[in-house]
Amino acid sequence: REPSARPDELFTPDYWVDLVRTAEAGGIHYVTIEDSLALQSAQYNVPDERTDEVRGRLDALLIASRVAPLTRTIGLIPTVTTTYTEPFHVSKAVATLDHISDGRAGWQPKVSGRPDEAAHVGRRSVPSLEGGLHSPEVEAFIVDIFGDAGESVEVVRRLWDSWEDDAEIRDAATDRFLDADKVHTIDYVGERLSVRGPSITPRSPQGQPVVAALAHAAVPYRFAAGSADVVFVTPADLDHARRILDEVADAAAQVERVGEPLRVVADILVLLDGPDETAAARLERLDAAGRPLTSDTRIVAGSADEIADLVAQLAELGYDGVRLRPAVLTDDLARIGTDLVPLLAARGVLVPADDQAVALRARFGLEASVPSRYATPSLTGADR
Repeated sequence: REPSARPDELFTPDYWVDLVRTAEAGGIHYVTIEDSLALQSAQYNVPDERTDEVRGRLDALLIASRVAPLTRTIGLIPTVTTTYTEPFHVSKAVATLDHISDGRAGWQPKVSGRPDEAAHVGRRSVPSLEGGLHSPEVEAFIVDIFGDAGESVEVVRRLWDSWEDDAEIRDAATDRFLDADKVHTIDYVGERLSVRGPSITPRSPQGQPVVAALAHAAVPYRFAAGSADVVFVTPADLDHARRILDEVADAAAQVERVGEPLRVVADILVLLDGPDETAAARLERLDAAGRPLTSDTRIVAGSADEIADLVAQLAELGYDGVRLRPAVLTDDLARIGTDLVPLLAARGVLVPADDQAVALRARFGLEASVPSRYATPSLTGADR
């Protein structure tokens, strides 16, 4: 409905390339690209019959692969549903994205809990969600699908490690392309999955591309603490934001997380003031034209100064970053780059992306390159 919107181009590659280039030009560190195995819906648990809103989507990982060679610095984190996607396929696709982006790839694993999504695949039955999320049957199902997701991420990570950094020799003189001793079967056997490996994709620039998870409650917090590098959370206000940090810390303790601390990033859905209309007026007008805007996280309509204040408050609480969801991509995304990012940089809250290392892991303050768990250290004569 907005004058800036490009509805005829939503399913064209140039639309997505332009959006990500706009984000990159604005000094934004990374973009996430949402996906699902179902059409968008006004309801979280069932499809709807609306025809006045966008329905249909392109594959997020393929969008990221299209955008990667046409961008230079921005991180790319597509969503991939774990529940019905084989981890072997995810591992090679995300590793390929890391190769073609020179180390800017991530992955947001997502569980599938809707009956209509299950019907597309036919592998499992899904309990009805009409009675809410707290019936014993639904709660057991949620634990089960997040258990699936945890195993899937573990297999993907092991496959990423199955090639050591220097497994490729590429020496035509000796007729050796690779050192077979440095390509490993993973021989994973879990409760749900059995995968031999190795991957067919050589080790990517980051070794372990960033794994990020969206979480709203205890079970997904534990999944994120056990499987992810980054967790996106959805605080409704600052008090809720404090409680979430405690809940995530508790989850990390429960799963006995080891290694680097989980990076906690707060989601905010934003509308920014424009030159001719305030964000509040825009939101009121858009709400009146269709259904009122709703979200699983806080909606903030205001000036860049107001949003910068909120970002600074979240940083003071201990958040590692924010993920801003532009309410109108073709308006608010550009304003984040032109109006908000400079304010955050001036306040010292944000280091502009151009001043950081390109690797996405480094953007999150993670170790830039993780060694393969299967690598055996080589010893010199003195060491022996």
